[in-house]
Amino acid sequence: MDALGLRELRQNASDLVRRAEAGEHLVITVSGRPAAVLGPAERDYWRRYDEVAEVLSVRSDDDWTADRELVDHALRDPWENQ
Repeated sequence: MDALGLRELRQNASDLVRRAEAGEHLVITVSGRPAAVLGPAERDYWRRYDEVAEVLSVRSDDDWTADRELVDHALRDPWENQ
């Protein structure tokens, strides 16, 4: 990974973005310290259902019925003087 200063980034932005787009990762430094990485953007792509099925599956809560009974169902106005 090449390191370059902020000044060089400003002066050669177009060339450096082309390099990053081509797959290169460039470290941008500020006062000699690494501050950011310029690299290629991640490409969007389609996934098959079997790759995401677990994320999309509905998980049931076995304790929901018991937890629902713990809710106080009395309606009251929270701004009413008590």
